[in-house]
Amino acid sequence: MIQLEWLWAFALLPLPLLLRYLIPTAKSQQDAALHVPFIEDFQTIDSRTLRSKQSPWPLLLAALAWLCLVLAAARPQWIGEPIELPTSGRDLMLAVDLSGSMDTADFKLSGRVVNRLKATQAIAGEFIQHRVGDRVGLILFGEQAYLQTPLTFDRETVRTLLYEAAIGLAGQATAIGDAIGLMVKRLGDKADVKQVMILLTDGANTAGEVSPIKAAELAAEKGLKIYTIGIGADEMIVQSLFGRQRVNPSADLDEKTLTTIAEKTGGQYFRARDSEELLKIYDLIDRLEPIEQDAEFFRPMRALYIYPLGAGMALATILILSLSMNSVRRQHG
Repeated sequence: MIQLEWLWAFALLPLPLLLRYLIPTAKSQQDAALHVPFIEDFQTIDSRTLRSKQSPWPLLLAALAWLCLVLAAARPQWIGEPIELPTSGRDLMLAVDLSGSMDTADFKLSGRVVNRLKATQAIAGEFIQHRVGDRVGLILFGEQAYLQTPLTFDRETVRTLLYEAAIGLAGQATAIGDAIGLMVKRLGDKADVKQVMILLTDGANTAGEVSPIKAAELAAEKGLKIYTIGIGADEMIVQSLFGRQRVNPSADLDEKTLTTIAEKTGGQYFRARDSEELLKIYDLIDRLEPIEQDAEFFRPMRALYIYPLGAGMALATILILSLSMNSVRRQHG
């Protein structure tokens, strides 16, 4: 259907008439160009008779042009049929560690050795892309936690911002508790909606104002479920002054705390030692039972003002050309 957004614009319709009667008519003070000794021999032409001989078309064109301009000012819009939004999924917040240890190159991706963040970005990006119907958000944390993207259906934007994340962007330390606390602050206002957080880290809580366990308890009170992922290989070969040595690059990973966080919130802890395991973990999380949300609708709108505006401009152009041609005829008549 068609609706007018600004109906009050039609109050401008009588404006030309008001100006016609409120503004005084300019008086013509022009000396006679011809002196006639016998004025009575000439027929007096009444101004009313002259106006009666004038064509009504200019006035009609002007009225139609003004009506079209007022109609355009009223903002006509075409309102389409209601369309249901895809809201059958869940609210899902992804929290990614950007601390310095995420730069450790102990993962392989497409045959190339990459650091932990690159592997996370590639696999989590695909995971986000498949979350059709979910509202997805992104938290980046290091020494501090930041809400990079609020919950949104725009999965492509979330992926882009995840790919643009860089090591050390939020500091070199790891504030796991603050990341969970930020989630509680942003998502904890919907007690009737199940919400999920996926927290990925490769270390232990070394910064922040809130302890991870306390933050998990607050999350549990709000009904928020947290799935934690500990990322990093168990061993890798490094070159040192003493030759090639086998080391454990995940020695700082606090699996006990991550397990406790998941258990307190009804989630689960996963261990990702390589890209294949990380992919399987996201596939498993991908099969979580979706929550039920109230259906949301929107009605597409299309602005129509351009049509009456174009018609008004066309009529005004015709009127101006018509008056100009009449003026030229009088001058050469």
